[in-house]
Amino acid sequence: APSRGAPSESAMPGLLLLLPLLLAAGPPRSAAVEPISMCITIGAASVLTGYLSYPRFYCGFVECCPREQDRPNATALRLNLDAKLFGQHLAKEVILKALTGFLDNPNPKKPLALSLHGWAGTGKNFASQIIAENLHEAGLKSKFVHLFLSTLHFPHDHEVKLYKDQLQKWIRGNVTACAKSVFIFDEMDKLHPGLIDAIKPFLDYYEQIDGVSYRRAIFIFLSNAGGDLITKVALDFWRSGRAREEIRLKDLEPVLSIGVFNNKNSGLWHSSLIDRNLIDYFIPFLPLEYRHVKMCVRVELKSRGYEVDEEIVTQVADEMTYFPKEERIYSDKGCKTVSTKLDFYL
Repeated sequence: APSRGAPSESAMPGLLLLLPLLLAAGPPRSAAVEPISMCITIGAASVLTGYLSYPRFYCGFVECCPREQDRPNATALRLNLDAKLFGQHLAKEVILKALTGFLDNPNPKKPLALSLHGWAGTGKNFASQIIAENLHEAGLKSKFVHLFLSTLHFPHDHEVKLYKDQLQKWIRGNVTACAKSVFIFDEMDKLHPGLIDAIKPFLDYYEQIDGVSYRRAIFIFLSNAGGDLITKVALDFWRSGRAREEIRLKDLEPVLSIGVFNNKNSGLWHSSLIDRNLIDYFIPFLPLEYRHVKMCVRVELKSRGYEVDEEIVTQVADEMTYFPKEERIYSDKGCKTVSTKLDFYL
């Protein structure tokens, strides 16, 4: 809390107006200084000094790394997940518990590492965006949130050694600048095998590496790998007459971690991150059903400023393709093409 007499943040813009006026005024023109003028000058200087000495006053104008005592709003995180993530009771539960537990821990032993798995369009990117926005106000635009796309940042097989060196330097430099940096690796299933092991030292149980602590950083991996395993479990539940909400993490996490470890196209094939148990949570994103697609359409309509028209909602949902072929339960693209298909009806 600000100390007594400290200037309020809302008054900070006044400093920027006051400072040039004081500098432009220059020294008094006469040798004799009137007492009132002197009082005004001293008072203004005192205010200026107070502003400049105010802790982190510059954070009102530029983005600052969160302090140790800064904590995200867990209620806001839950509301965002509920509003934007459909059909993912497991993902919402695990993300909320993992994040709040990690951030409330005064002395974590290692960085937080989350691996999000599921078919395209099931909400993995949405989830990572929500996490980023909850940790840093600017979200994915924050200079403390770093997004890597495998096909864009690591496109060539023969440059893997160079990518490893660059990746280590990038992480080291950014965590040095902000201990609470967030690193998101998208398209893990397109990443060259072995490349991700370059970050293994930063995820391990080290207090410091070359004078830098990585224990407050967060690493998030997004992958389509394991989507078939997740769908099989979900389908088994459906065929046995059990609700998808009955699926628990224990039903999927062991199968998922082993499956991804043995999948040459997962980006984590025989990875030391799994072998050394450095990934804290494997988070499954279930395939989306017809009712979830309709939820996506409604949200998209509202985001564009339209009232929800249930006829349009049904038409867009009906245009999606579903699998298995006989039962037609799950959307094969999740909600990924909802926005494009909606254009046709507006």
